[in-house]
Amino acid sequence: MVYDFCVIGGGIVGFSTAMKLGELQPGARILLLEKEAAPGMHQTGHNSGVIHAGIYYEPGSLKARLCREGLDSTRAFCRNHGIPYDQCGKLIVATDEVELRRIETLYERAIANGLSLERMDSRELARREPNITGVAALFSPETAIVDYVAICRKMAMLVQQAGTDIRYGCTVDRIEERADRVDIGAGEEEFQASRLIVCGGLQADRLARMAGLEIDFHIVPFRGEYFQLPREKSGIVKHLIYPAPDPSLPFLGIHLTRMIDGSVTVGPNAVIGFSREGYPKFSFSLRDTLDFAGFPGFWKLIGKYRSHAVKELHSSLSKSAYLHECRKYCPSLTIDDLQPYRAGIRAQVVNARGEVVHDFLFRQTARMLHVCNAPSPAATSALPIGAMIAAKCLEH
Repeated sequence: MVYDFCVIGGGIVGFSTAMKLGELQPGARILLLEKEAAPGMHQTGHNSGVIHAGIYYEPGSLKARLCREGLDSTRAFCRNHGIPYDQCGKLIVATDEVELRRIETLYERAIANGLSLERMDSRELARREPNITGVAALFSPETAIVDYVAICRKMAMLVQQAGTDIRYGCTVDRIEERADRVDIGAGEEEFQASRLIVCGGLQADRLARMAGLEIDFHIVPFRGEYFQLPREKSGIVKHLIYPAPDPSLPFLGIHLTRMIDGSVTVGPNAVIGFSREGYPKFSFSLRDTLDFAGFPGFWKLIGKYRSHAVKELHSSLSKSAYLHECRKYCPSLTIDDLQPYRAGIRAQVVNARGEVVHDFLFRQTARMLHVCNAPSPAATSALPIGAMIAAKCLEH
């Protein structure tokens, strides 16, 4: 059988795309291939679970628009399908005058994006969050938390009920575009589809090369390492607590995150991952390491952020250094409070100039659409991203 559409990738973006294709093309024959045994096993299942409001993004940008749409559509999806979420809100805390100027810039950007933020001085911050110290803060009342794997599983159930053929444990190792179809191979299995959409996440660059595309970027895996606070400290904060981000760096910094199960995590840092899908500490893949080590853009990136890279590595190897970052705004934490928790790995696209790619990156041919970069907050924005990808595929 020749499918109308084949989607590679069973994360939240892949399933959102399959769901939207089914809505736009009722009766279409859709196939989704996922190499793991269940949905959302990688980036979807290893993030902080935050439904972002879009504070950080350039006013009028695609990321800002998709995040805003994603905030609303994700909450609506949860309400419609009985998935719990908690609109606990987020505080972005400034601990000195430099950070105070940073959050003032953020405030202006958020207002330009149509968000409602509340400014707080140190007294109001202390009243709302007695365990948090800072000179000022911004409060985002719309930010929420959720279990994205639960959302992804619900999407998988919905698309399967609508007739999508889902194949788990199916690792794609061949892609060949022909004049009238795309041939997809996975071991001894062969599939054909009129259109192919690749939402490969951590493997997006390899799948693009496999399909014969010429690309000038690599995915560099960045490990985000978290700790979990002991249960007796789950009430240490009422909101999500974020630092004032340094605009010269590509990551937000270590924060305190309430989780939907009632626990509180601390993190993440951002260190080079030596295995794209190796979540235990010190995981190593020779193939993955040689892949980015042989890419000149990686070394340009490290040269640009070398002092920050050393600092992040130090925090990874030293729990005391990690604790120091946390205690800037939560001084009551101790070394014993930092208990083991799962890590996440971010598929960071880096171009040949050594620049971090922050925007969406697509490669499209007559019959293929490769989603090479769906940047953070892709989980929050998954529903409108899926709609955008489906429309892009159908319009071509």
